Amino acid sequence: MSAPLRLLIHGASGRMGQALLRLAAERDDVQVVAAFSRSQPTQRVVDGVPQFASSELDGAPAFDVAVDFSLPQGFDPVLALCAQRGRALVSGTTGLSSAQNAAINEAASAIAVVWAANYSLGVAVLTELVRRAAAALPGWDCDVVEAHHTRKLDAPSGTALHLGAAAEIGRGAAPHYASLRAGDIVGEHTVQFAAAGERLELIHRATNRDIFARGALEAALRVAHQAPGRYGLAELMFPNL
Repeated sequence: MSAPLRLLIHGASGRMGQALLRLAAERDDVQVVAAFSRSQPTQRVVDGVPQFASSELDGAPAFDVAVDFSLPQGFDPVLALCAQRGRALVSGTTGLSSAQNAAINEAASAIAVVWAANYSLGVAVLTELVRRAAAALPGWDCDVVEAHHTRKLDAPSGTALHLGAAAEIGRGAAPHYASLRAGDIVGEHTVQFAAAGERLELIHRATNRDIFARGALEAALRVAHQAPGRYGLAELMFPNL
């Protein structure tokens, strides 16, 4: 049996970070060798995983892939670390600036990078379906409607914008967006195409946040041995889609 993939988790104290740590512990094919959070850890080892503050990234132990679900202000150091070490990066940090996106493209000339607004495998397939539907129905109205819990700050969501970009590629025009924040909704996205007398809806509903962490872990396993480049989730997971 081959050695497990060594993971560095960046943004470990957040919801996604906690899910990644929990799900990784249940698997034999990955091993978390370091968990980094914004604040200084109160314990240096938790459940066998070394804990660090993000300010200590330069001293990170050896790893194969960094999985980043942090904030835009914490993204640059982990990208720089991966570029310096020659290691792959899987990131789901949203709200990145145009300069940060340019930095990803620059780093991708030397390392493999996966960035996705949503690591649900269902959303990865939905994105391609949206692009195809938009191309087939260029004259139809197109709307992206998303709903999330009340604590989500960005609107439209990163996933909605990603789906909207796929629609725009297909039809050559941007869609309209609508956002709802209510209760504890994990995430719902509807892409609607409408014309006189008919309407087509493509919908994805998430009921458990673990789907995003599982998708990120699968992406890490796939990208670890890829050639340098910037990869989309659907491209990586479903190359024949």
